[in-house]
Amino acid sequence: MSVRRIDPKPPLHPLAIDAGSDDFLRGDPLDGKRYYSREFMQREWDDMWTKVWHIAGRVTQLREAGDYIVHDFMHESVIVVMHEDGSLRAFYNVCGHRGQRLAWGDGHQPSFTCPYHGWVWGTDGELRQVPDPDDFPQGNPCGKVRLVELPVDTWAGFIWYSMDPGAPTLAEFLHPWPELYRNHATEDMVRVVWLQVDLETNWKFAPDNFSESYHVRTAHPQVPAVIDQDHYNCRNEVYPSGHNRIMQLVRPSLRDRIPDGQPHPFDAQLRQWNIDPDRYPDYETKVEQGWRDLAEAKVRLGPSQGHPHYAQLTEQDFLYSPHDQLFPNVSVDIRPDAVSLFRTEPHPTDPQRCTFDLWCLSVPVVGADTVRTIAGRRPLAEAAFEHRVFDQGRGLPELAGTVIFQDMQLAEGQQRGQRSRGYQEPYLAGQETRVRAWHETLNDYLEGRR
Repeated sequence: MSVRRIDPKPPLHPLAIDAGSDDFLRGDPLDGKRYYSREFMQREWDDMWTKVWHIAGRVTQLREAGDYIVHDFMHESVIVVMHEDGSLRAFYNVCGHRGQRLAWGDGHQPSFTCPYHGWVWGTDGELRQVPDPDDFPQGNPCGKVRLVELPVDTWAGFIWYSMDPGAPTLAEFLHPWPELYRNHATEDMVRVVWLQVDLETNWKFAPDNFSESYHVRTAHPQVPAVIDQDHYNCRNEVYPSGHNRIMQLVRPSLRDRIPDGQPHPFDAQLRQWNIDPDRYPDYETKVEQGWRDLAEAKVRLGPSQGHPHYAQLTEQDFLYSPHDQLFPNVSVDIRPDAVSLFRTEPHPTDPQRCTFDLWCLSVPVVGADTVRTIAGRRPLAEAAFEHRVFDQGRGLPELAGTVIFQDMQLAEGQQRGQRSRGYQEPYLAGQETRVRAWHETLNDYLEGRR
């Protein structure tokens, strides 16, 4: 069988810096204090968290006027509500009278009534009604006072807001991500896992972890059988915005073999798309040619096999497995059939604690009642919110052995080591270059260079 020999690495995006080398970095030191210092935590709040865009929730959570979601972040809280004209509006969750909180959870109501003095606010943020409107020396406040509004926008089916009234637009902040994934059906996906986990670690554990794949062979030994993360086949990219990503190959690694006699998951994938794995003369040919044949079959056969959205995709969308780190705290795997989103947010007062959000989204598949996710097989329906405490794994027994559980298992040990007097300046491999690049972006915010 002839094999179309290609460079397995995907082409470099025109805006991207090839992070296979660290020549573009300043070499900022990565001191341990940034993981446990309250002073550093305050600097992050003052100079970074109040400048970037945050995800509040899914667009599908707001379907009619008066639907709203509440996103609590550290000591702040934000309401995003659908207005009567269908637009989304975002406000600080604070009454404009004397600062009482207006809402404690997601819901629906035509207006927001302060539980303290009964001031009524419209979904456009305007004060509509107050008790005793004639008892104000400066005049009736209705029509004069408004809730403090924030920029809000949507991308990929997610609702985003910024606490900075002068922030760049969401499109500018995310560029070029909307272009990279413009053909993916992310808006139509169903959130089948909606999980938040308390972790005993600084929130930066996750951006550090998801900005490199060097740990995969050790921490996730099950992965190389399905994703080739060998550094010489991957493309590591860093963007001027501070976002980064790795492009991996959707095929088995050639240097990590399943023992002879054990069924190989790649064979099952080939058979699912009417490709006989025995047609290839050897394992290397099966991996290298089967990788191409599988992508071609999905593009050609997908629309007729319950995947109509495949018609908008190309072979490259099936050849590569991207993992994206959107600065500062959102990591996403955007695939043809699913999105996995990981997000850490800092504890309000303790720099050594955070929450870890896991959202798994799936494109509805014709005839399917369940879907496979990184958190196991789940019903193909909108999930209810779950909150857990990791507690060294005891709080998530059903996820034991999964990749995401294995990552969370490392969090507390990493935090303790970074607090130790034995902590040293990291001695990074080339495939960990994105880690230092991410921290240099953080430093740019803290030093006023962003």
